[in-house]
Amino acid sequence: MRQPLIAGNWKMNGTKASAEALISGVIDGVAALSKVEVAVCPPFPYLYLGEQLFTESSVRLGAQNLCTEEAGAYTGEVAASMLADFGCTYVICGHSERREYYGEAEEIIAKKLQVCASRGMTPILCVGETLEQREQGMTRTVIADQIDGIISRVGIDAFERLEIAYEPVWAIGTGVTATPDQAQEVHEFIRQRIGELSGAIAEKIRILYGGSMKPANARDLLAQADIDGGLVGGASLVAGDFVAICQAGEAVAG
Repeated sequence: MRQPLIAGNWKMNGTKASAEALISGVIDGVAALSKVEVAVCPPFPYLYLGEQLFTESSVRLGAQNLCTEEAGAYTGEVAASMLADFGCTYVICGHSERREYYGEAEEIIAKKLQVCASRGMTPILCVGETLEQREQGMTRTVIADQIDGIISRVGIDAFERLEIAYEPVWAIGTGVTATPDQAQEVHEFIRQRIGELSGAIAEKIRILYGGSMKPANARDLLAQADIDGGLVGGASLVAGDFVAICQAGEAVAG
């Protein structure tokens, strides 16, 4: 059985004081959990807090983005080596907000996956469809194109060293959540798509649900056969809510 991974994506939220309090609350809340893996991805300025506070904890530190280049005149960018320097284990790559707001397509995302892995960190590759695409019956086509676009650039073997997060874009920040059956259907499709090239990788890879997972729906979502965790947005900003989701993962891993 794949160990559940619950990763919190804070996005661009928090202050130094609130970040420290939130990290401390998560550390205390998940201390007794042993069957679920927990990660927190704060904004770049607060990575140092994670590096300091997670030292004696099982919680992993992650980042929300990285540059395709290793060093140089790239004002405002952050290199993979810098994230590794802070002890990051995970890096989110290809989040729908990066795709929509900053024009990131598969070519850029593939480069980010490569530089991330080259520094010993694990990328969390995000895929997903918009509401319009879902209503047009294009969900599988869109996600297949996203996955195939990455595979064509980095090869299927690269999927040995990454996680996938399915983000129904229409459910991010809207309060709307895919039903467990809807989410499972897409997760199963993703696993099958990868399985067409490597059954071993498809069986091993963790596919997280990234569409408004909350304490109220976490257990039902995580109980699905092909949902291996969550990439949690809004609920990760409240320690009690995030811990409750982690506890749901622990219960399902049972």
